[in-house]
Amino acid sequence: MNAESLSIRQATRADVPQVLSFVKELAEFERLSHLVEATEEIIAEELFGPKSQAEALLAYCGAEPVGFAVYFHNFSTFLGRKGLYLEDLYVRPAHRRRGFGRAILLRVARIAAERNCGRLEWSVLDWNEPAIFFYETLGATIMHEWKLVRVTGSALEKLARMK
Repeated sequence: MNAESLSIRQATRADVPQVLSFVKELAEFERLSHLVEATEEIIAEELFGPKSQAEALLAYCGAEPVGFAVYFHNFSTFLGRKGLYLEDLYVRPAHRRRGFGRAILLRVARIAAERNCGRLEWSVLDWNEPAIFFYETLGATIMHEWKLVRVTGSALEKLARMK
């Protein structure tokens, strides 16, 4: 990777189509395209609306968009401090193994450190061995003893109505 050719910047409202495009590419890679409900309108509101809680970075090789990250704050009661949760990290296949993913992750880590976060967390699919290896080489710990729990869609609506 030529350091001069890589640039990473905060996404803006004008970048919503590119962000959504990356979301769809990531979903396809993860074999989860059938779960994507996001639209440009939803992304615009959630990333740039008045109640926005999430942020996005875009990575470029020259003028070509090659990857992105979406992250937001969470909170650790054990640490008594906020953290940063990396929701998505994606680099287009043609640009992998060139340092772009590492550069994006390092940028998110610097943001977490600058904001005095107690930790940076993210999830990885158990079948994505290259990503797991990559994360471990950067010092990340895979939390095998934890299981992700999720309630979504009609199950969430049903749970919210329970008495």
